[in-house]
Amino acid sequence: MTETSVLYYGDNLAVLREYLPPESVDLIYLDPPFNSNATYNVLFKEPGTGEQSKSQITAFEDTWHWTAEIERAFQEIVESAPSEVVDLMLSLRRAVRENDILAYLTMMCIRLLELKRVLKETGSIYLHCDPTASHYLKIVLDAVFGKRNFRNEIVWCYSGGGIPRRDFPRKHDVIFRYTKGDEWVFNPEFRPYSEGTLKTPRHSLLSGGRALDLEKGTPVNDWWADLPRLTSYKKNEWLPYRTQKPEALLERIIKASSNEGDTVLDPFCGCGTAVAVAEKLGRRWIGIDITHLAIAVVKERLKRNFPEIQFKVVGEPKDLAGAKALATQNRYQFQWWALSLVGARPYGGGGKKGKKGKKGADTGIDGFYYFNDGGATKKAVVQVKSGKVGVSQIRELNAVVEREKAEMGFFLTLEPATRPMIEEAAKNGDFKDSFGSKYPKTQIFTIEELFSGKEPDAPQKLPVFSLNTTACNAAASGRK
Repeated sequence: MTETSVLYYGDNLAVLREYLPPESVDLIYLDPPFNSNATYNVLFKEPGTGEQSKSQITAFEDTWHWTAEIERAFQEIVESAPSEVVDLMLSLRRAVRENDILAYLTMMCIRLLELKRVLKETGSIYLHCDPTASHYLKIVLDAVFGKRNFRNEIVWCYSGGGIPRRDFPRKHDVIFRYTKGDEWVFNPEFRPYSEGTLKTPRHSLLSGGRALDLEKGTPVNDWWADLPRLTSYKKNEWLPYRTQKPEALLERIIKASSNEGDTVLDPFCGCGTAVAVAEKLGRRWIGIDITHLAIAVVKERLKRNFPEIQFKVVGEPKDLAGAKALATQNRYQFQWWALSLVGARPYGGGGKKGKKGKKGADTGIDGFYYFNDGGATKKAVVQVKSGKVGVSQIRELNAVVEREKAEMGFFLTLEPATRPMIEEAAKNGDFKDSFGSKYPKTQIFTIEELFSGKEPDAPQKLPVFSLNTTACNAAASGRK
């Protein structure tokens, strides 16, 4: 049996091939990055300003440029995919050439082939996209799953946001629904009839020769205008995660195309709405994401919503050797993973590449650790280092803590701390909370100590992605 209640960190193509056997999942929902600069990344808003984070985690860096890796993926499709898929991709290459959109479609095509492999014959797949890519993705889905298995083009309508002056407002997403075989799970949802229908004489209420069931209602259509977009006002589920989808949307999808005990897969799980809803509805689930930050968000969300939940994370470092390997492979992924060990929220200084690929200015802040002090939200500045460390970096941290008007500073290091570093941290004294308790103002943590269970010595920690956004924003911007 396929292992479920699992979060996988890594490229979903590799995870699908390594861990998921054929016909092992009942329902797939994917909300992949669209072919738009605004939606390529896992997008967070900055504390305090509400601006798009400077520390964007590019899920597939250079995915949408024609690279040697994309060429290899294209050739794999040509060599091993069904003829319908090969013919389509070769035609697209002749039509649009080796540009960004073909790179995007190649990335999606090779993954859709794997998703079809792991989907049961009775299973369904829902691909969520916006109009920037939906027309391209539809023909790829037709080739992979077959035109005859296309079931619906669901249009999710919503309001809110800006209104352009020279265009109609863009207020919908598209969700393509396909099945794999000739039999599939479908549990229709019903809505009440309109007042006009209810007032119609009963002898006239016929549909296809059958009397309408006025108490049961009529099935929900393929356009959904009754599910508003998620906003910060919905405090029970909102996260500062720009691409987050409302739980009600995933509830409709999961209820319609799976039953209790079935397995739901989200290969681009982001902040984890699909897996959280699957858990709530009694389904088994598998989530995959290529950023440690997304995995950290999902872990906290699941633990917060389901305190007794047991799940597994595959792909995170489990020991010092694994941590060093991650730091060597990608120091920014190491940074975000290390922040999750102490429950700190990433901050945007340094990490975003400019137009020429250069890193932005370093603020000396990698993250913030929020805590509750007598009802007030306060913070510690967090720095993460994966290379050689020395006493000068502790002095720099202390200066940043003072500049940011933070209460404490945490220094996370892969390498052992030196004696001068420890002495310099001690010199900075203590932070005294509103109850008179004292905590070291500067604290040093090695990754090895964090593996052993060491935790920050601080007042009550607040959630990493706190629903009390006003308090966290105030703390991040220095306002009390």
